[in-house]
Amino acid sequence: MRADHRFLCALSLCGLSVRMYAQQPSVLAFTQQVQGVSESGIRGTVKDIGGAAVSGAHITLAIGGSSAQREVITDNEGRFAFVGLAAGDFKLTIAEEGLASESIQGTLHPGEQYQAPPIVLRIATANAEVNVTMTREEIAEEDVKAEEKQRVFGIPNFFVTYQKNPVPLNARQKFELSIRGSIDPASFIISGLAAGIEQANNSLPGYGQGMEGYGKRFGAAYANTASATILRDGLFPALLHQDPRYFYRGTGSIWSRAGYALSTAVICKGDNGRWQPNYSSLLGNLSAGALTNLYYPAGSRNGAALTIENGLLGTAGVGVGHLIQEFVFSRITSHRHREEATHP
Repeated sequence: MRADHRFLCALSLCGLSVRMYAQQPSVLAFTQQVQGVSESGIRGTVKDIGGAAVSGAHITLAIGGSSAQREVITDNEGRFAFVGLAAGDFKLTIAEEGLASESIQGTLHPGEQYQAPPIVLRIATANAEVNVTMTREEIAEEDVKAEEKQRVFGIPNFFVTYQKNPVPLNARQKFELSIRGSIDPASFIISGLAAGIEQANNSLPGYGQGMEGYGKRFGAAYANTASATILRDGLFPALLHQDPRYFYRGTGSIWSRAGYALSTAVICKGDNGRWQPNYSSLLGNLSAGALTNLYYPAGSRNGAALTIENGLLGTAGVGVGHLIQEFVFSRITSHRHREEATHP
């Protein structure tokens, strides 16, 4: 009886143990649960600047010194998570089409569930490299606008180029430059001073004295200057396809530069880039001289002689002016337009 009793007790205890074991979590499940808690992870949320969740954003994780990377995609609420990570330094890169990418760096500790700070993706800035090819006319237009800023103590110094290979001007640009020079306030001031000197010396006595005489002298002086500028630097260069500007040399000996400057009174560059006789300057000065003869007082007109004289004086003045350009004005010209790039 005692042995049977012991056997029955043993069976009862065994059954109880089985029932108790069946009611508890398995050892494997418990082990996995503990491991899940001890493993490190990273999670976070991605939004745009308006606060809306960004779904489908690519999150790339690089951890430690390993070259291997892991990638997940945010869900509909912009959430992402990496689990089962080894501890170490990490870098998250967040990217989505049309939005600027962001990155987060940090250190993940053993067992840590790292919550990334709010990630906000902004609209990407488009960086486009645009190569613009300007036409020769457009390049010349830019040169004209720059040359119209060149001055010497406030006096226009438009008709000189300091570039090595300037683009030829078209007819409109030549007229524009000549008219701009003739109506510049400095032209009126210079004409006023010239009229005052003539009045003081009683030049052209047929004009008389007083305000009336000064007004006539002023009108004649301005008409002479403006007509010479428009005819010599605008009309005839446009008709004969010649460049009215002085091409600054700046190199060589003093004598070679001086000879070059004086020679440009009788030679100039054509629109074809070749040197040729300066018909524009000669015809422009003769035409201006003829006009001058028309509005001088009758007693001061000398017919063809005065016309030729004024024309030759104008041509000589061009040579002297270019000589001054080469050695003096080149040093004191404000807003001097230099060549920054080689023209095509």
